[in-house]
Amino acid sequence: MTDRVPASGTVHWVGAGLSTGSGLAALCATAGRVLLWHRTADRAAGALAGLGLTGRAEPRALTPGALAASLEPGDVVVSMLPASLHAELLAVCVRAGAHFACSSYVSPEVTAQVPAAREAGVVVLAEAGLDPGIDHLFAHSLIGRARARIGEHTPAAYRLTSYCGGVPAVPNDFRYRFSWAPLGVLNALRSPARYLEDGTRTTADRPWEATRPLVLDGETFEAYPNRDSIPFLAQYGLPAAWTPRTFVRGTLRLDGWLKAWQPVFEELTAGDDERIAALARELAAAHPTTAADRDRVVLSVALEVDTGAGRDWTGAYLLDLTGDAEESAMARCVSRPLALGVRHILDGSLPAGLHRAAESAQRADRWLAELADEGLEFTLTLGQ
Repeated sequence: MTDRVPASGTVHWVGAGLSTGSGLAALCATAGRVLLWHRTADRAAGALAGLGLTGRAEPRALTPGALAASLEPGDVVVSMLPASLHAELLAVCVRAGAHFACSSYVSPEVTAQVPAAREAGVVVLAEAGLDPGIDHLFAHSLIGRARARIGEHTPAAYRLTSYCGGVPAVPNDFRYRFSWAPLGVLNALRSPARYLEDGTRTTADRPWEATRPLVLDGETFEAYPNRDSIPFLAQYGLPAAWTPRTFVRGTLRLDGWLKAWQPVFEELTAGDDERIAALARELAAAHPTTAADRDRVVLSVALEVDTGAGRDWTGAYLLDLTGDAEESAMARCVSRPLALGVRHILDGSLPAGLHRAAESAQRADRWLAELADEGLEFTLTLGQ
């Protein structure tokens, strides 16, 4: 196998959308050279100015072939592009011997390129944002703590829940604030959710119909499952002696969201792709985000382990951040862990091949400590 390509110290941040925030500034302070690629050089320069980074990173136009032509072995490419474009960009990185990082889920198309990346000595870092990302860190940290308390081989039943949501800091009648493309939000609701409840694998064809109240720090939210939680049973590596009773990863919304969105759900049930695309445009126009709006990110990951012999254990992480005039909460929570992962590529601590934000309790605790040192606030509550 080819050794890992040494990092050159140059970072290419590709895209400057809603999730680009202070993580980019952190890289400008630590990387040898940072380039921001956007649709045009002027837009890239404008994005840098908005982040207070003029002169600290180089603006570049993301024209066909321009990025590939500029890559050197050991450079790091950070993709903030839509997830559907990651595989194409990863292929460019593998050919150039450049490392790759993104905050999105690992797609089958990306997975298919991992062997070639590993052989080329290229690091592929994914699921290193908020959700997925910080949620993984919280889960692995809790599992490690529970394992140390309960034991690897002690029979037990457990319940793990992980809910995340971007919501308006000041509740509105719509009970929501679009923090990513409205069409993406609607299509996520149209996708069936698979999860484990009361020991039974369950599928919700319409995820909103599985919405339940969830009380966090005295405040009531609404939570529903999304995507497919089942593969994370293996990814999180809980002890084989422990039996899952509930295992769900899902979305968090403000109390009252289910009622406020009933007209939307009716459209999602009856509409075709063309109608849903039109609905997304209508919702964006009806509920615009202004410069005065502030967003809020809430992430709750909780684990309960029951041995049935008086050796129960509970633990929960809660992140609850509100954006400010300088940066949205979503941008902070996505870009900070992603930048931390990039720094671990730069310092050589990640070997070639595929990595997610955390794949062990030890690594998760280290990343969480580093994020806390950088000012990302969250709380850990432990029971028995």
